[in-house]
Amino acid sequence: MRNPPRAVMLFAAGFGTRMGALIANIPKPLIEVAGKTLLDHALDRVTGAAIPRVVVNVHYKAEQIVEHLAPRPDIAIAWERGEILETGGGLRAALPLLGEGPIFTLNTDAVWTGPNPLATLQHAWDPARMDALLLLAPPAQVTGFAGTGDFVMDAEGRISRAKGAPGLAYLGAQIIAPIGIESIPQSAFSLNILWDRMITEGRAFGILHKGGWCDVGRPEGIAQAEALLARVHV
Repeated sequence: MRNPPRAVMLFAAGFGTRMGALIANIPKPLIEVAGKTLLDHALDRVTGAAIPRVVVNVHYKAEQIVEHLAPRPDIAIAWERGEILETGGGLRAALPLLGEGPIFTLNTDAVWTGPNPLATLQHAWDPARMDALLLLAPPAQVTGFAGTGDFVMDAEGRISRAKGAPGLAYLGAQIIAPIGIESIPQSAFSLNILWDRMITEGRAFGILHKGGWCDVGRPEGIAQAEALLARVHV
């Protein structure tokens, strides 16, 4: 582990439209899985990795998330008050709160079993070689992932796009050095733009998660995630 990042961005601003009627009255990060909100599942991972600076971005039904986090004054809120900025734009807007240097990012619409995903990234991070380190897994190992895989990885851990070939699923956790993010002209954009630059430069890497993961982006994902967590405690 070499100079691990000291800040994490939790993505919680999305509309969650795949959840249908479930997000009519609450934002997706506050949907409960096994008696705990998705946001709190993510925050448990942050606590377990002892990351001192935490930023959560908000947009859809933002006031509810802010109220939920009110007992945690140590958590900074990045408001997206106008348009929703997507992952890249949201990260760029939050940089004044996150500080300099590489940053963890973690999606809040999944649950995990096994090793803490952020700790796995911490121990593998090598800024001399890497501008991004993504947590990945074979699609057969995870639940709720649609598709054949996002990336392929070589023997040294460098990643490239799977381009329709069998690949590895991205699990919504990474360390990224947002180099060049200020030069992107759009206000709302995906982190895929940065990843593609880093892939071209040979500085995008992956590491495999050795536990389970379940996407909770659709209503059926709630029961699937609860079943995954229950198996751990049997």
